[in-house]
Amino acid sequence: MFSMDFEAGRTAIRRFGHRVGARAEAGDVIALVGGLGAGKTFLAQHLAHGAGVSPTVRVTSPTFTLVQEHAGRVPFVHADLYRLGDVDELREVGLFEANAGAVVVVEWADRFPEAVPRDALWIDLSVLSPSIRRVFARGEGERAGRLLGLSPTGGSA
Repeated sequence: MFSMDFEAGRTAIRRFGHRVGARAEAGDVIALVGGLGAGKTFLAQHLAHGAGVSPTVRVTSPTFTLVQEHAGRVPFVHADLYRLGDVDELREVGLFEANAGAVVVVEWADRFPEAVPRDALWIDLSVLSPSIRRVFARGEGERAGRLLGLSPTGGSA
């Protein structure tokens, strides 16, 4: 199990997103969790830029379209599960299976945790103040350690 827990403002979250995105590879799933206004879409935008999506591309929440794809160093798929009614709808879309060759970032992943791949990196954002968020990232396996830049012993890579 790998984890990282810190408090951050917008600049630190932007940097964190860029670092994680830069380490992302096809097949990685990053599950974002947090209430409305916690910063999930803001983080997704910087994960995308770190993954090579042009900084001129505005990465917005796909709340009404469910999924948006962006070209980058690796294909970047951004999904939002907020409006899905049940896990069967998610399975019908085939989000994870259809996008195995992409980095998949999923907002509101906690709505259907049973559908998220076991080796996903989970990032929980919670509001501490209008300008500060708590960021708790966790995951099992090699992918999570690589995305967080951690070695199996917990040191920085």
